[in-house]
Amino acid sequence: MRTLNMMLLFPLLLLVACSNENAVSTTLGDAADTAPTPARAQAEIDLFFEEFTARWVEGNPNQAVATGYFTGEKQAELSRQLTPQTREYELARNALAREGLEMLDTLDFTLATTTQQRAADVMRWMFETTLELESWLDQVFYPLQQMDGANVSVPNALTVVHPLTSVQDARNYIARLEQVNDRIAEATQESAARAERGSVVPDYILHTTMAQMQKFIDPAPSANPLVTTLAEKSANIEGLDAELRASLISQAEEIVASEVYPAWQAAIDELERQLPLSTPDAGLWRFPQGAQIYQQLLRYYTTTDMTPADIHETGLREVARIEAEMDMLFRELGMSEGSILERVGQLYARTAYTNDEAGHAAMTADIQGWLDDALQRSALLFDNMPQTPVRAQPYPEFRWETAAASYTSPPLDGSRPGVFQFPLRENELMSYDKRSLVYHETVPGHHFQIALNTENTEQPKFMQIRAFGGISAITEGWALYAERLAAESGWYEDDIEGRLGYLDSMLFRARRLVVDTGLHAMGWTRQQAIDYGIPPSEVDRYTVRPGQACSYMIGQLKIVELREKSREALGEDFSIREFHNVVLNAGLVPLTLLESIVDDYIASATAG
Repeated sequence: MRTLNMMLLFPLLLLVACSNENAVSTTLGDAADTAPTPARAQAEIDLFFEEFTARWVEGNPNQAVATGYFTGEKQAELSRQLTPQTREYELARNALAREGLEMLDTLDFTLATTTQQRAADVMRWMFETTLELESWLDQVFYPLQQMDGANVSVPNALTVVHPLTSVQDARNYIARLEQVNDRIAEATQESAARAERGSVVPDYILHTTMAQMQKFIDPAPSANPLVTTLAEKSANIEGLDAELRASLISQAEEIVASEVYPAWQAAIDELERQLPLSTPDAGLWRFPQGAQIYQQLLRYYTTTDMTPADIHETGLREVARIEAEMDMLFRELGMSEGSILERVGQLYARTAYTNDEAGHAAMTADIQGWLDDALQRSALLFDNMPQTPVRAQPYPEFRWETAAASYTSPPLDGSRPGVFQFPLRENELMSYDKRSLVYHETVPGHHFQIALNTENTEQPKFMQIRAFGGISAITEGWALYAERLAAESGWYEDDIEGRLGYLDSMLFRARRLVVDTGLHAMGWTRQQAIDYGIPPSEVDRYTVRPGQACSYMIGQLKIVELREKSREALGEDFSIREFHNVVLNAGLVPLTLLESIVDDYIASATAG
């Protein structure tokens, strides 16, 4: 053993015998091996983004299915699950967000790429603003409600988002369908608990939600969307033999009849129980800390520090400007009598579709035609357009009465197109405003921004899929900007009615600023909001989503402001295509970060 120790020491003795110069050189070399380098720092950041996002998505099966985030058995396992609807789940997600913030603080971003720095800014902003709302979970989201409660989001996860392109997809559909009753039971239990803690939605929301839920369970199970979706989509699955397909459809009917419908009925009964606890009061002001809650929600949705009074005044100003422009166009059509609202009603009547199958088919066909036309026209304004297609389709009938038009993004692998859905209720069956709606929801609006964002592999995956939540100000702001861009670019040509439809859409968003702040900060009643020109279903939407409606016009005004700032700074060198590249390549970021990105673009272009 003694001889062995001497043998081990021999190399060390040789090192000691080396010259001082060599010793210093060796020491510096060791330090260089451990000193941070840009490549090492950037690799650590990328690894953190990748691993943390994987943990986040793995904890949310609905998100994993919607985005197609994983592959192989992990994705297959998650595709057989539905995301929990419990308070414990909400708090666990917040705990993970808090952990993410702590991990961000341990990383050195001084050597990060610009993309990484911006991504970190977005992650930090999302987590911080989300956690600032944690104390008010009871007041800012209701488990059962007509817009995006579990009674809407759970069926949507199956009927719209779940893939049905393989035999395994069909089996996974049944596995998830078997969990629907559990998820609705969780939401029902949480709704009851929040009611006991004094958080009940206004009575008119309870009535609306119960009516919607009753409509969902009125048809025979075989006619329920959870069954018809499987029946319709499975018909095109290669390798699914007729016997197995019939068996799966039969299983779906049985699950809906014996499990889903009873769960819905129990939820309706719970909302009925809450009616005596509710009032007609619409706004957050009804809660002790309502003003503080609303200000925080405005920050979350608009990504600004604007106060309710600031937003209210902006809305009043925009309403006056838009109504003046509409008045001139109405006069061109010979419509000079009555208020703007009254003349819009006349315009509705003269462009209405019939409320029958033929009218529904005609509106659907027109929407597809405007979408196809928009794709062609966009080539003049955009260098980059999504590779993923977009599909337009009506909602299932149970959602017609309460749903607003919406866009569902494609997954990472492009296996499903972007989906634009719209209701076919009577007060939506008119053509004059549908072109603008198409531009907002699809091209060059939501589809261009969100699908391009999903396809943008230069940014971290969590940015591609909006893993930690959307940023309404940039998303809805861009969609509203897309409407304005189409009008500015002459897409309406001689279509005065269509241009009035665009302006009516702008007026609607401006009125939202007034009504949302009126409801939640100024004590407005639901009827006051309706009398101001907002449809009842929209007032109900603002009731359960305080602040979100303000994001549209605030976002649009900022994008226009940045465009004109770029135009003025660059003069003849300004390119609308380049500006659109900058905004779309930025990803879904807060408006403050977007402004910084555009300022960097201006500085670079000016120097160049």
